[in-house]
Amino acid sequence: MNELGRKFWKEGYLVIENYFDDELMDYLNHKIIGHYGHNPRWKHNEEFLDKTETEVIPWFPFREGNNDFQPIEDDQGLNDLTESILGKDWKQLYLMAMFSKKGTRGQAWHQDCPPENNKQFNLNRLFYTHDITDETGGKTIVMPGSHLTGIISVGDPHENLKNQVVLAPKKGTLVLLHGHIWHRVRPITGSYRVSVNSRAIPKDTPDDITDIAVYRNLRYRFSTNEVIEERT
Repeated sequence: MNELGRKFWKEGYLVIENYFDDELMDYLNHKIIGHYGHNPRWKHNEEFLDKTETEVIPWFPFREGNNDFQPIEDDQGLNDLTESILGKDWKQLYLMAMFSKKGTRGQAWHQDCPPENNKQFNLNRLFYTHDITDETGGKTIVMPGSHLTGIISVGDPHENLKNQVVLAPKKGTLVLLHGHIWHRVRPITGSYRVSVNSRAIPKDTPDDITDIAVYRNLRYRFSTNEVIEERT
């Protein structure tokens, strides 16, 4: 655990293949598709979709009384790994499924929370209920070490950056991302793309840490559905 924690803090991300078993992933994928269907309505407003070039539809199952994802939250290995990264007294924040439709743009470069305070951030604990391949599209791209470099640079929302790393997680893969790391998702070419994020935070981090996300061209506050800063 300590070795994995050190690797995470150096790179800002960690990939563990075959972490969750296929049976659980198939079950949860079935539940996710049952919730969304294949053409769900957008949750975000047009300004967000257009300006951020991010097309993903969130679902928070626990808020609806759906406990199908409880085995993820209860996984002892995942929680031990989380403690090795965040320290004692960390807390689970929320679990969010993310669905992207065929032909959509994925997610532009962004940071999940403002990076000005390097002690306050969220930890993305992502897992995948199906393979992410060339056929599905939607591969995740990260900039190693960028969680230590401050605010994301201004520029093209989907630009290919030098030293970026492309991830193609398979079913059952666990991916941990620091909330300040620069990351994006490529366009979706298959019928859909799904990932699930069980977010956690260190001690003394506010519960609304992910209310503001930072993109290359703006900052956006989700609670009020508004652009709070244009970045040029």
